Amino acid sequence: MDNTPETAQAQQFDDRPCALGEGPLWHPLREQFFWFDILGKKLCSRDGNGPRAWQFDAYVSAAGWVDSSRLLIASQSQLFLFDVDSGKQEPVVQLEADNRITRSNDGRADPWGGFWIGTMGINSEAAAGTIYRYYRGEVRTLFPDITIANAICFSPDRRVAYFTDTPTRMIRRQPLAAETGWPEGPATDWLDLSAERINPDGAVVDAKGNLWNAQWGAGRVACYSPAGRFLSALALPAGQVTCPAFGGKSGRDLLVTTAHVGLSEQARRSEPQAGTSFLFPDIAAGQLEHRVLL
Repeated sequence: MDNTPETAQAQQFDDRPCALGEGPLWHPLREQFFWFDILGKKLCSRDGNGPRAWQFDAYVSAAGWVDSSRLLIASQSQLFLFDVDSGKQEPVVQLEADNRITRSNDGRADPWGGFWIGTMGINSEAAAGTIYRYYRGEVRTLFPDITIANAICFSPDRRVAYFTDTPTRMIRRQPLAAETGWPEGPATDWLDLSAERINPDGAVVDAKGNLWNAQWGAGRVACYSPAGRFLSALALPAGQVTCPAFGGKSGRDLLVTTAHVGLSEQARRSEPQAGTSFLFPDIAAGQLEHRVLL
């Protein structure tokens, strides 16, 4: 039986505070969660020996799994392979390497083995970002003039992708070609959160097609039906909620990242767990994270 959102309590999964926690990922072969502190330029995880961390020289924000030891990681200038066992890095393709004002942000592997990744201005410059798709060696622009790319996720029937430009407060839906996963036809508005003044951040879709959206400033992850109807919400002890990811051995646990960037000293005192990551056990059946095909 699902642990209903009305009664589910957030458990602190990792107490290391991230300035900007993002990009949670369950690696199904390693049975291990990974996530990022973008501003700390760090990849984080936990295994049987406790907390793990890998430091980088550039902003890193999102990843997909390739095999038992390698992740495809998005940074401010490239997509690269990273071996979490050896620490070896291998460039794959450049990503706005000639643009010094942008960095990567939200991203997720798609059901065809591609990888969608959004960029944004380091200082949230208006329309400075783009959403791209990497697929079998090619990077193609999907949506230009994005300010803060977020909520990239995919329906279990492989028919649509979701995404948002957070300041618009509108989550959009993009039909996908059945054979290749490339966008087919125009994107349409799907969920308008402007009346509630809610800022949509990262999102993931469960096995039933419901979308779970982290909502920056609202201290919650909200669940919506495929028709865009509000179903329920999970409350967190941190206001700046950034991204959810399903995982765990059963695939029913939800890891949620948060941030403390921009909070005043008083706000930090009132939210001592801001920036840490949280787990909701046995909340719903999620989709397995898709493998990236190089």
